[in-house]
Amino acid sequence: MTTTAPLPPGLMIAAPRSGAGKTTITLGLLAALRKRELRVQAFKAGPDYIDPAFHLAASGRPSFNIDSWAMRPEVAANVLQAGCEDSNIVVVEALMGLFDGVTTDGHWGTGASADIAAATGWPVVLVLDVSGQAQTAAAAARGFQDFRDGVEIAGVILNRVGSSRHLRLARCALEKAGLPVLGAIPRRAEFALPERHLGLVQAEETGDLAGRIAALAELIETHVDVASLISRAKPGQIAQHDTVALNPPGQRIALA
Repeated sequence: MTTTAPLPPGLMIAAPRSGAGKTTITLGLLAALRKRELRVQAFKAGPDYIDPAFHLAASGRPSFNIDSWAMRPEVAANVLQAGCEDSNIVVVEALMGLFDGVTTDGHWGTGASADIAAATGWPVVLVLDVSGQAQTAAAAARGFQDFRDGVEIAGVILNRVGSSRHLRLARCALEKAGLPVLGAIPRRAEFALPERHLGLVQAEETGDLAGRIAALAELIETHVDVASLISRAKPGQIAQHDTVALNPPGQRIALA
């Protein structure tokens, strides 16, 4: 028997590719929502164990991984429900590109962040790195709108914007394509986080982490319409499946 369980309003922060600025914007948004005294719960799509530690520092709450390839649907449902307890808004940071994963015939099990967006109904905010392009960003983003049933694109945040003219060109094209621009982050090197790939720099090893997160919160407050983002968060739901409890084998761990 399958039933559905309600989840708080939420959004997914995603992008067409890695390196577009998802983590920078996610951390700033988490901190900005926390400043508004919202109980914001973060999740990280995929097996990444570094970004959840940064999420904790920004939101004040532990962040959890959700992986549609490594987790059965019922396990993911339990993690989502337990993590969302006592929260009133959710922010999921996507992994790689929104639709990137392994090839399967189903809608769960690819490992793609889109699996989670489709399963929960939480809308997606696309982070677009527009360095080196303007109107072309709208053509790329337009393809996301109809690529997969059940995945809603709520709007975009432009990253690495070079000038007011650059912003005007990109915004005009995106809005003609039906994609509201919810923010535009200027191209400035001091907003970049240290390299986190493969755990080269972990949260506790980042110098002045509290100061960096405060600066990211200010960045988001200044350049993103946070109130509009909040208004686009939608209540989610997750399917629950009947499961049979199994005792784990062995139940011993050996350390060399």
